Amino acid sequence: QLVESGGGLVPAGGSLRLSCAASGFTFSFYTMTWYRQVPGKDRELVAQITRTGDSTTYADSVQGRFTISRDNAKNTLYLQMNSLKPEDTAQYYCYVQFAPEYHLRGQGTQVTVSS
Repeated sequence: QLVESGGGLVPAGGSLRLSCAASGFTFSFYTMTWYRQVPGKDRELVAQITRTGDSTTYADSVQGRFTISRDNAKNTLYLQMNSLKPEDTAQYYCYVQFAPEYHLRGQGTQVTVSS
């Protein structure tokens, strides 16, 4: 199970920290990903982190503003979002892929950035 939290309404330029609590699998074994989606648009990979946290990847649109991290002892994934823009408004999901046809996604947390 993946349960996201930390979303909300924030003015442009503000910050939020999203969390994703994992359970039911060995969290430290897997690369973790944050996606976001706006209704009517394709989902966008926001950030990804390897199982040990030694390598991260970001979408160009968030590079330098967002930071993905994880605490394997707490089975928790994070996304620190700074300098938020109205175009960051979306539903944010954490995601894990166990195998090519087997993955898990949380219910999502809404982030709304006002201009």
